[in-house]
Amino acid sequence: MEGFRLGGRYSLTTRIASGGMGDVWEATDDVLARTVAVKVMRATTDEEPVFAQRFRDEALYTANLSHPNVATVYDYGEEDSLAYLVMELVPGEPLSALVQRRGALPAHEVRSIMGQAALALGAAHEAGVVHRDVKPGNIMVTPGGEVKLTDFGIARAVDGSGQTRTGEVLGTPHYLSPEQALGEPATGASDLYALGVVAHEMLTGRRPFEKNTPVATALSQVNDPPPPLPDDVPSELRALIEQCLAKAPAARPESARELGERLGLPEAGCLDDRAAEDVLGYAAEDAGDVERDVDADVARESLAARSSDPQVRADGALADPTPTPTHSGPRHARPRRRRVHWAWVPASGVALVLALTSFGLVR
Repeated sequence: MEGFRLGGRYSLTTRIASGGMGDVWEATDDVLARTVAVKVMRATTDEEPVFAQRFRDEALYTANLSHPNVATVYDYGEEDSLAYLVMELVPGEPLSALVQRRGALPAHEVRSIMGQAALALGAAHEAGVVHRDVKPGNIMVTPGGEVKLTDFGIARAVDGSGQTRTGEVLGTPHYLSPEQALGEPATGASDLYALGVVAHEMLTGRRPFEKNTPVATALSQVNDPPPPLPDDVPSELRALIEQCLAKAPAARPESARELGERLGLPEAGCLDDRAAEDVLGYAAEDAGDVERDVDADVARESLAARSSDPQVRADGALADPTPTPTHSGPRHARPRRRRVHWAWVPASGVALVLALTSFGLVR
């Protein structure tokens, strides 16, 4: 399709990725004179209506998300029964390629990537969207270390609307949560489990759950504990990853936003000031109209004060709910966010619904 023009304005130049539903091309927007990424649906005979609807869903879900760690959607269109999605072209590489090239990553880098991805998931969950396919291939990392979560192609609204058919299991077995493997619906807690698997892989350079077949891998997610992390992983980071990998969804972090904010708190020997500012800076981004006038120096002072304050509990939260101001200039109060609780109903007597045919659509 190189040289093909979609919508009368997007000229495809180079194919940069392939997925389960389509290919991603670098393209030129001839109207706005900028380079973009265009995801083009791969035409099939049997799955075309379902894939086209998933493209529309991805456009709808992602277009309503405004967060620095979510790849921006610019446009959606259909031409000659071919659906396409126009997105921000993110410089850098997928986390999967980064881990393959470098192997195990240092803890401070893992913490930053995991924290930014958690904040992106927090924005999606608070908008009522569960990603359902969190994996290294869907996490882009720029040369400067910024994370962009991509590919909401099989995302599902929290209210249950989506394009999953009866008996169909979507997702990638290596990152599939136990409840999804047991046929339960995915929730925000399922995304956190997948993020825990990703973090484990970043620290070790290999997938924690990998068997000979997709079904065996999914069964391992249900029954097996993850391999131990390296001894040099800082205790707080280790505890957060282990919490994400809890088999019971209710035992995982309370919300993705909470996890991202906890990962933004400095820990001796784990996170430098710059990385902490990055993660906490993204946590401060809000879809509302909260004004922010705290500069980087004040943010650094605030981080140092929190890490040395005896009123800070071990989990990073303030024992005194009224913190002492860090400077005398004007501040705008940030409204307390209602935390998102992700409930889980145990699957009583539910058989494992992972027939091999179910993974025919797994990317």
